[in-house]
Amino acid sequence: MSNNYHGNSSFYHKDKNIPVLALLGQPNSGKSTIFNMMTGSHQHIGNWPGKTVDQKEGESKYKNQKMIIADLPGSYALSANSDEEIITKEYISSNNADLVLIMADASQLKRSLYMMADFAGTNIPSILILNMMDVANGLGIKIDVKKLETKLGIPVVAMSAIQRNDYTKLYETIIAGLSNKPTLKIKKLSSPKEKMAFIDNLLEDILIESKTSKQAFGKFDKIALSPIKGKLLAFGVILAIFLLAMIFAGIISGIASSILLPISSLLKEAFKTVHIHQLLISLICDVLINVLYFGIMMASFVLGITLGFNLMEETGYLARISFLFDHAMSKVGLQGKTIMPFFMGLGCTIAGTTGTRVVDNWGQRVLAIAMSWAVPCAATLSVIPTIAIALFGSTGGFFVIVSIFVFMFFIMWVVYKVFGNKLSPKSERVGLIMELPPYHKPNIKNILYVTFQRTLDIFFRAIRVISLVSIVFFVLTYGFGGSQETSILYKIGILIEPVTEFFGLKWQAFLAFCASAISKESLLGVLNTLYGSGGNIVSSTFGAKTAGSSLAISSILATHFTKAQGLAFIYAISFNMPCVSALAATARETHSVKWTAKIGIFYTIFSLIIACIIYHIALLLF
Repeated sequence: MSNNYHGNSSFYHKDKNIPVLALLGQPNSGKSTIFNMMTGSHQHIGNWPGKTVDQKEGESKYKNQKMIIADLPGSYALSANSDEEIITKEYISSNNADLVLIMADASQLKRSLYMMADFAGTNIPSILILNMMDVANGLGIKIDVKKLETKLGIPVVAMSAIQRNDYTKLYETIIAGLSNKPTLKIKKLSSPKEKMAFIDNLLEDILIESKTSKQAFGKFDKIALSPIKGKLLAFGVILAIFLLAMIFAGIISGIASSILLPISSLLKEAFKTVHIHQLLISLICDVLINVLYFGIMMASFVLGITLGFNLMEETGYLARISFLFDHAMSKVGLQGKTIMPFFMGLGCTIAGTTGTRVVDNWGQRVLAIAMSWAVPCAATLSVIPTIAIALFGSTGGFFVIVSIFVFMFFIMWVVYKVFGNKLSPKSERVGLIMELPPYHKPNIKNILYVTFQRTLDIFFRAIRVISLVSIVFFVLTYGFGGSQETSILYKIGILIEPVTEFFGLKWQAFLAFCASAISKESLLGVLNTLYGSGGNIVSSTFGAKTAGSSLAISSILATHFTKAQGLAFIYAISFNMPCVSALAATARETHSVKWTAKIGIFYTIFSLIIACIIYHIALLLF
C-alpha cells in the first residue's frame, strides 16, 4: 500500500499488520464525533502535504486489533474543486485505506448519500454508516437497513455517534469488513443528474418520511437565521459560553491557587532547612509550581470553551452561526464561525485561540488566531485602566481605553494584509455550501468524555511550551544574591535604554513589557518591584497576583511616567504578543511552532512601532 499520506506524520509509521480506516463524509455528518470517540486522546494532527488543511490520524483498538483511523476533510463530493475535495479524492485513489467508512446523516439521507454515489465504481472495500439514527427516529423517519444492504452489497451500520453502546456493532462490522473486503455493487456514476437519480431509485422502497419530519427547523430558526435578531442571539450565546467558561476557570484556578501556594511556601521552608541553593528554590517554587498553575488555568478555560462549542455543534446551532456571519467574515478570508474567537478573546486569548478549532481549514484557523491576538484580553483590560486613570484621570482614561478598541480593528486589518494572502489566498477560497442540520438533543455524557480527553491532551502538550518559555525568562530575570541588578534582563535593559527611550519606554517599562510574555497581570507587579519595593523580578513576575496589588502603584506611575510615556506603554502592552499560556495554546491549535513564532514576533515588533509613533505624536500634544 502507498504511504503517500503518512509521510507528514511523526506519530504513526505504516505497518502492514495495522489496517488503515478512512472516514469519508460530508460536513456535519458526524465524522469528527466518531473519530474522537474511537481514538480518544490517541490522536495526531498535522497538515496534508502542500495543503493548509488538517491531517487527522488516530489509533483505535478493539479486541487486540489495532487500527489507524484517518479523518478525511469534510467535503460534499469528490469533484475536486476545493482543497478538501482534492485531498479526499487523492487519498481515496491512493489505496492507502484498507477500509473506507462512508458517513451519511440518516436524518437527511437523500442529500448525504451523494458522497457515496460519488464513491461508486472505486472497488475499494467499504461500509456505510447511517449516523444520527436517534434524530431520524425523532423526526419519524424509517429506514429499511437490511434492504439497503442488499441493494448496495456492503454492510450498513445504523447508529448514533454519541451513543457509546452503538460502537460494539460498528467495531464488529469493521473487523468483518477487513476480512471480507465488501465493495459497492454500483457502477461508476458520471453526471450529477445520474447520481441523484440513483439515490432516488435506491431509497424508493427503503426510506419512509413522515409528514411531521418535514419541518423548516421550527419557529426558533425564524430568529436564529434572522440577519439582525440571529446575530444578536449568536452574540448572546457566545458571550454566555465565555462567561460560564470564565466562572468555571475562576473556580478551578482559585482551588489550584489555594493548594499550590501553601505547597510552594512549605517547599521553600523545607529547601532552606537543607541548604539548597536559592536558584534551585526559585526555579521550583517560583517558576515550576507557577507553570503548573498556568497550565491548570489554561486547561480550565479550554475545557469550558470546548464544552460549549461541542454542545453548539451537536445541537446543530453552530451551523447557523456559520451561515449568519459567513458573508461578513469572507471579506477577510475567514469563515462565518470564526466570529466566535474574536468575542472569546475579550475574556482570554486562550479561549479565542481554542475557539478556532471549529474551523476546518488550517490556514484560515491560523489567520483567525493571528487576528484574535489583536483583541485585548481581560487581564490586559484589568491593567490598562489603572495606568490610564493614574496618568489621565477618569475622563481621559476612558477615552484612552476607547482608543485601544478603535485601534484594535486597525491591527486586525494590518494582520490580514500581512498574513491573509499566504494563509487564505483568494484563489483557494470557496463560497459557503452547507446543509443546516436539524436540531437534536446531545448526549451530555459522551460530550463530556470527548471534551475531557481533548482538554487533558492539550494540558500536557501545553505544559511543555509554558515550561520552556518560563525557564528562559527565569534565567534572564534571576538575580544572584537576591539583587535584581545582577539579572541578565536588568543589564540588558540598562544597556538598551537609549534605544527603548526612543520608543517611549524607559528600561523599567521595557522590562515590564517583557514580563507580560509570562502574564499580563505581572506588569504592575514588575513596575512596583523596579520603582517601589525593590526585590526580585522573578517573584514579582510569577507572583503577579500579590505583587501587583500594591496601593502605591498609582503614585509610582504618576511620578515616573510622563503622559507621552504612559500612552506609549499602554499601546505597547495592549498589542504585545499574548502570555505564555496563550502561546502554548496557539502552538497546540496550529500544530506549528514556526507560525506561532512568526505571529509572536510580528506582534512584538509592531507593538513597539505603534508605541514609538504614539509616543512622538503625544510629545507634540502634551
